[in-house]
Amino acid sequence: MVAAPREHEGEDEAAAAEEQVSAFLAGDEAAAAAVYRRWGALVLALARRALGDEREAEDVAQQVFLAAWSGRHRYRADRGVLAAWLVGIARHVIADALAERARRAELVAAAGSLPAAELPHAGAVPGPEQALDRMLVVRELRRLPPVQLEVLGLAFYRDLTQVEIAERTGLPLGTVKSHTRRGLRTLRELLEPTAPEGAAGE
Repeated sequence: MVAAPREHEGEDEAAAAEEQVSAFLAGDEAAAAAVYRRWGALVLALARRALGDEREAEDVAQQVFLAAWSGRHRYRADRGVLAAWLVGIARHVIADALAERARRAELVAAAGSLPAAELPHAGAVPGPEQALDRMLVVRELRRLPPVQLEVLGLAFYRDLTQVEIAERTGLPLGTVKSHTRRGLRTLRELLEPTAPEGAAGE
Protein backbone atom coordinates (compact mmCIF):
# COMPACT_ATOMS: atom_id res chain seq x y z
CA MET A 1 0.00 0.00 0.00
CA VAL A 2 2.92 2.34 0.59
CA ALA A 3 4.59 1.71 -2.81
CA ALA A 4 1.59 2.84 -4.86
CA PRO A 5 1.74 6.55 -3.88
CA ARG A 6 5.48 6.62 -4.62
CA GLU A 7 4.88 5.07 -8.01
CA HIS A 8 2.22 7.65 -8.74
CA GLU A 9 4.56 10.40 -7.54
CA GLY A 10 7.18 9.24 -10.04
CA GLU A 11 4.60 9.21 -12.80
CA ASP A 12 3.44 12.68 -11.82
CA GLU A 13 7.03 14.00 -11.90
CA ALA A 14 7.61 12.49 -15.35
CA ALA A 15 4.36 14.00 -16.61
CA ALA A 16 5.27 17.38 -15.14
CA ALA A 17 8.73 17.25 -16.75
CA GLU A 18 7.19 16.35 -20.11
CA GLU A 19 4.72 19.20 -19.77
CA GLN A 20 7.57 21.57 -18.92
CA VAL A 21 9.48 20.55 -22.05
CA SER A 22 6.35 20.98 -24.18
CA ALA A 23 5.80 24.46 -22.74
CA PHE A 24 9.44 25.35 -23.38
CA LEU A 25 9.19 24.24 -27.00
CA ALA A 26 5.98 26.24 -27.35
CA GLY A 27 7.81 29.41 -26.30
CA ASP A 28 6.74 29.70 -22.68
CA GLU A 29 9.31 31.94 -20.97
CA ALA A 30 8.45 30.61 -17.51
CA ALA A 31 9.18 27.10 -18.76
CA ALA A 32 12.47 28.35 -20.23
CA ALA A 33 13.43 29.69 -16.80
CA ALA A 34 12.50 26.35 -15.24
CA VAL A 35 14.61 24.46 -17.79
CA TYR A 36 17.55 26.74 -16.98
CA ARG A 37 17.12 26.13 -13.24
CA ARG A 38 16.94 22.38 -13.78
CA TRP A 39 19.87 21.93 -16.20
CA GLY A 40 21.95 25.09 -15.73
CA ALA A 41 24.27 23.53 -13.15
CA LEU A 42 25.05 20.61 -15.47
CA VAL A 43 25.90 22.87 -18.41
CA LEU A 44 27.96 25.18 -16.19
CA ALA A 45 29.92 22.22 -14.81
CA LEU A 46 30.72 21.00 -18.33
CA ALA A 47 31.89 24.46 -19.39
CA ARG A 48 33.91 24.99 -16.21
CA ARG A 49 35.70 21.67 -16.63
CA ALA A 50 36.51 22.31 -20.30
CA LEU A 51 37.52 25.97 -20.01
CA GLY A 52 38.96 26.23 -16.51
CA ASP A 53 37.69 29.80 -16.21
CA GLU A 54 34.60 30.70 -14.19
CA ARG A 55 33.64 33.82 -16.14
CA GLU A 56 34.03 32.11 -19.51
CA ALA A 57 32.07 29.12 -18.23
CA GLU A 58 29.21 31.36 -17.13
CA ASP A 59 29.20 33.10 -20.52
CA VAL A 60 29.12 29.74 -22.28
CA ALA A 61 26.24 28.51 -20.09
CA GLN A 62 24.22 31.60 -20.98
CA GLN A 63 24.99 31.14 -24.68
CA VAL A 64 23.89 27.51 -24.51
CA PHE A 65 20.46 28.34 -23.12
CA LEU A 66 20.03 31.30 -25.46
CA ALA A 67 20.89 29.00 -28.38
CA ALA A 68 18.47 26.37 -27.06
CA TRP A 69 15.72 28.95 -26.71
CA SER A 70 16.22 30.47 -30.16
CA GLY A 71 16.64 27.00 -31.76
CA ARG A 72 14.00 25.13 -29.78
CA HIS A 73 12.09 24.35 -33.00
CA ARG A 74 14.97 22.05 -33.97
CA TYR A 75 14.58 19.81 -30.91
CA ARG A 76 13.23 16.33 -31.63
CA ALA A 77 12.12 14.23 -28.67
CA ASP A 78 12.54 11.01 -30.63
CA ARG A 79 16.28 11.70 -30.93
CA GLY A 80 16.91 12.02 -27.20
CA VAL A 81 15.86 13.76 -24.02
CA LEU A 82 16.16 17.53 -23.59
CA ALA A 83 19.16 17.19 -21.29
CA ALA A 84 21.14 15.32 -23.96
CA TRP A 85 20.19 17.98 -26.52
CA LEU A 86 21.43 20.73 -24.19
CA VAL A 87 24.70 18.86 -23.63
CA GLY A 88 25.15 18.62 -27.40
CA ILE A 89 24.68 22.37 -27.75
CA ALA A 90 27.09 22.92 -24.86
CA ARG A 91 29.79 20.89 -26.60
CA HIS A 92 29.49 23.05 -29.72
CA VAL A 93 29.54 26.30 -27.76
CA ILE A 94 32.52 25.14 -25.68
CA ALA A 95 34.39 24.19 -28.86
CA ASP A 96 33.67 27.67 -30.25
CA ALA A 97 34.90 29.26 -27.01
CA LEU A 98 38.15 27.30 -27.15
CA ALA A 99 38.60 28.30 -30.80
CA GLU A 100 38.02 31.95 -29.88
CA ARG A 101 40.58 31.63 -27.10
CA ALA A 102 43.10 30.32 -29.63
CA ARG A 103 42.27 33.22 -31.98
CA ARG A 104 42.78 35.72 -29.17
CA ALA A 105 46.20 34.21 -28.44
CA GLU A 106 47.05 34.54 -32.13
CA LEU A 107 45.94 38.17 -32.13
CA VAL A 108 48.08 39.01 -29.11
CA ALA A 109 51.04 37.25 -30.70
CA ALA A 110 50.41 39.08 -33.97
CA ALA A 111 50.22 42.39 -32.13
CA GLY A 112 53.57 41.75 -30.53
CA SER A 113 55.22 40.99 -33.86
CA LEU A 114 53.81 43.91 -35.85
CA PRO A 115 56.06 46.84 -36.76
CA ALA A 116 55.28 49.93 -34.72
CA ALA A 117 54.06 51.81 -37.79
CA GLU A 118 51.21 49.29 -38.23
CA LEU A 119 49.81 49.81 -34.76
CA PRO A 120 46.94 52.28 -34.21
CA HIS A 121 48.14 55.90 -33.80
CA ALA A 122 51.78 54.89 -34.25
CA GLY A 123 54.09 57.34 -36.01
CA ALA A 124 54.97 56.97 -39.67
CA VAL A 125 58.70 56.68 -38.98
CA PRO A 126 59.70 53.75 -36.76
CA GLY A 127 62.02 54.54 -33.92
CA PRO A 128 62.61 53.96 -30.20
CA GLU A 129 59.47 55.88 -29.19
CA GLN A 130 57.32 53.91 -31.64
CA ALA A 131 58.80 50.65 -30.38
CA LEU A 132 57.88 51.70 -26.84
CA ASP A 133 54.37 52.59 -28.03
CA ARG A 134 54.05 49.12 -29.53
CA MET A 135 55.02 47.43 -26.28
CA LEU A 136 52.60 49.62 -24.30
CA VAL A 137 49.71 48.93 -26.69
CA VAL A 138 50.31 45.18 -26.65
CA ARG A 139 50.57 45.16 -22.86
CA GLU A 140 47.35 47.12 -22.39
CA LEU A 141 45.50 45.07 -25.01
CA ARG A 142 46.13 42.00 -22.86
CA ARG A 143 44.34 43.73 -19.97
CA LEU A 144 41.08 44.14 -21.91
CA PRO A 145 38.21 41.67 -21.42
CA PRO A 146 38.51 38.74 -23.88
CA VAL A 147 35.56 39.82 -26.04
CA GLN A 148 36.83 43.40 -26.38
CA LEU A 149 40.31 42.12 -27.21
CA GLU A 150 38.91 39.89 -29.93
CA VAL A 151 36.75 42.65 -31.45
CA LEU A 152 39.55 45.23 -31.48
CA GLY A 153 42.06 42.66 -32.71
CA LEU A 154 39.85 41.70 -35.64
CA ALA A 155 39.30 45.37 -36.45
CA PHE A 156 42.93 46.54 -36.21
CA TYR A 157 45.00 43.51 -37.13
CA ARG A 158 42.65 41.70 -39.53
CA ASP A 159 41.15 44.92 -40.96
CA LEU A 160 37.58 43.60 -40.64
CA THR A 161 34.54 45.86 -40.63
CA GLN A 162 32.11 45.71 -37.72
CA VAL A 163 29.63 43.82 -39.92
CA GLU A 164 32.34 41.27 -40.79
CA ILE A 165 33.32 40.97 -37.11
CA ALA A 166 29.67 40.29 -36.20
CA GLU A 167 29.47 37.58 -38.87
CA ARG A 168 32.74 35.98 -37.80
CA THR A 169 32.10 35.98 -34.04
CA GLY A 170 28.35 35.42 -34.11
CA LEU A 171 27.82 38.52 -31.96
CA PRO A 172 24.99 40.95 -32.78
CA LEU A 173 26.19 44.04 -34.66
CA GLY A 174 25.08 46.31 -31.81
CA THR A 175 27.14 44.25 -29.37
CA VAL A 176 30.21 44.52 -31.63
CA LYS A 177 29.78 48.29 -31.77
CA SER A 178 29.44 48.61 -27.99
CA HIS A 179 32.48 46.36 -27.36
CA THR A 180 34.50 48.43 -29.85
CA ARG A 181 33.45 51.66 -28.18
CA ARG A 182 34.15 50.41 -24.65
CA GLY A 183 37.41 48.74 -25.66
CA LEU A 184 38.76 51.86 -27.34
CA ARG A 185 37.74 54.02 -24.41
CA THR A 186 39.40 51.66 -21.93
CA LEU A 187 42.54 51.38 -24.07
CA ARG A 188 42.73 55.16 -24.40
CA GLU A 189 42.40 55.59 -20.63
CA LEU A 190 45.09 52.98 -20.00
CA LEU A 191 47.49 54.62 -22.45
CA GLU A 192 46.89 58.22 -21.46
CA PRO A 193 49.82 59.62 -19.43
CA THR A 194 49.01 60.59 -15.88
CA ALA A 195 49.10 64.35 -15.46
CA PRO A 196 51.86 65.57 -13.08
CA GLU A 197 50.72 66.75 -9.67
CA GLY A 198 49.83 70.39 -9.73
CA ALA A 199 49.48 70.47 -13.52
CA ALA A 200 45.74 70.95 -13.32
CA GLY A 201 46.13 74.13 -11.35
CA GLU A 202 48.67 75.72 -13.69
